[in-house]
Amino acid sequence: MFQIEEELKKLPGKPGVYIMHGEKDEIIYVGKAISLKNRVRQYFQSSRNKGAKIEQMVTHITRFEYIITDSELEALVLECNLIKEHRPKYNTMLKDDKSYPFIKVTVNEEYPRVLFARRMKKDKTKYFGPYTSAGAVKDVIELVRKLYKVRSCNRVLPRDCKKDRPCLYYHMKQCTAPCQGYITSEEYKKNITELLKFLNGDFQDTIDMLTDKMMAASDEMRFEDATEYRDLIRSIQKIGERQKITSYGEEDKDIIAVAMDESLDLREQDAVVQVFFVRDGKLIGREHFYLRVARGDTKAQVLSSFMKQFYAGTPFIPREIMLQKEIEDAQIIEEWLTARRKQRVYIRVPKKGTKEKLVELAEENAKMVLDKDRERIKREEGRTIGAVHEVEEWLGLSGIKRMEAYDISNISGFESVGSMVVYEKGKPKRSDYRKFKIKWVQGPNDYASMEEVLTRRFTHEGKDEFDSFSIMPDLILMDGGRGQVNIALKVLAELGIDDIPVCGMVKDDHHRTRGLYYNNLEIPIDTSSEGFRLITRIQDEAHRFAIEFHRSLRSKEQVHSLLDDIPGIGETRRKALMRKFKSIENIRDASLEELTETESMNAGSAQQVYDFFHAPKVKG
Repeated sequence: MFQIEEELKKLPGKPGVYIMHGEKDEIIYVGKAISLKNRVRQYFQSSRNKGAKIEQMVTHITRFEYIITDSELEALVLECNLIKEHRPKYNTMLKDDKSYPFIKVTVNEEYPRVLFARRMKKDKTKYFGPYTSAGAVKDVIELVRKLYKVRSCNRVLPRDCKKDRPCLYYHMKQCTAPCQGYITSEEYKKNITELLKFLNGDFQDTIDMLTDKMMAASDEMRFEDATEYRDLIRSIQKIGERQKITSYGEEDKDIIAVAMDESLDLREQDAVVQVFFVRDGKLIGREHFYLRVARGDTKAQVLSSFMKQFYAGTPFIPREIMLQKEIEDAQIIEEWLTARRKQRVYIRVPKKGTKEKLVELAEENAKMVLDKDRERIKREEGRTIGAVHEVEEWLGLSGIKRMEAYDISNISGFESVGSMVVYEKGKPKRSDYRKFKIKWVQGPNDYASMEEVLTRRFTHEGKDEFDSFSIMPDLILMDGGRGQVNIALKVLAELGIDDIPVCGMVKDDHHRTRGLYYNNLEIPIDTSSEGFRLITRIQDEAHRFAIEFHRSLRSKEQVHSLLDDIPGIGETRRKALMRKFKSIENIRDASLEELTETESMNAGSAQQVYDFFHAPKVKG
């Protein structure tokens, strides 16, 4: 169970994005924070005035999750991507289609240009960004013009060479005027190569050069020049926080990383695999998966095993999968995924640059999930596997994995039903639940009804080895004491499967679980233990499931139509009659000819309906 107060204590004081979930586990709000710990806690502080919208939203929050980033700038871009993808209910102020600026270098041209762009397109040019400050982008474009003297005009070169005079930027010494042939294509491209290095983040030399100029200008009392150099340095530093959250290119890729943590168990250890989903170049979501792996397994082995299981069950295969470690069978997995996708799939381990940073971010988030949930996992194991061990100790048994619990329900003599609920390793396995409508027993007889249910369950042959009835339980739990247990033992003995232990769940006068009946003894249990809570959950679940089935049958009985009592009138003809005549009274008053002309009816069925309503009533 997600306990908000406990999870708030584990929040990191790092930048990132937080995601609030509602009652149906839908995403209702996405926000960013420079400190997740401080920001998320504010939502749950009663003393803080949060406004009507946020006050209402908080009442619907059932859990939250978060993704840590390296900077608030990255968090801002990720927040935008997630909001556009999920459109949460309470992000009313952020649902615009805001886009972030890019720097575009037209490397596909003979004389490339440096331009400001709002969209990334598939046009064989290079894009750098996105950035959150349009002003900083414009400053850097102006800076690289000064440093590398590249053009920004719309002239088509070399076609338009020498057709017009050089522009103002040439006279401002911010362009080498390739439009006049003042620089060769080779020399111009050398400048573009240096410019691309700069935009790729190799700008420390430039910063050092500008810093020297700023200090020199300051020493010479040229404070306006010094201020200009200072502002340019700041713009470069801001551009340096280029986002990993939206990568270059509009490709689909998955980023996978694993974090592992040794447990006290000598045979197993915990692991979390984090998957980031990048679609059209934008990180739009993530998912994490818990694993129990054998001690000694490497991260590469875990990644390989995970990929086979994950991509065998997911319908979408991206073009590229980025991993934190090389895996031995990468080539064969590539071939398998390529065949599934029907297009080439690449498995890569990035060694540098933005892609490597993105893999590192996935690994860091996997570690955070593992650390945050370690205590919750232990509590969950205590509630499930630990509780099963306690039950084993009370009964003197071992190796209990699958438990089946049975209950009978009937109300005021209305037909009886039986329920079978299944718990495996202390958790409900709802796919194996079964309902029984009592067929052999007339009237409210719980013992006979239970005998029928157990007989039908243990004589049922599963369709295959995966059918739930083909799996025998390690323990049978009966809702009741001696009487119910003896019925179960009798059925098992008659069927020759009396090696399955049977235990009764005994309730007190207030209908609360009191103890266990086993081997002709009532065993008292510690009401403060996890084992007691597990038995109570199982007993309540078996009762709920039976009552639910019983109510559904009663509801069906209550909507029983008078037409169902007419021979030859099934569901199809009943619906056709109601569609045409709208009510039972109109059907009763219809002529034989009108009934015969009704869809799905024939002369015989029409006569049956007519006779049903018009035959003389026999007086008793």
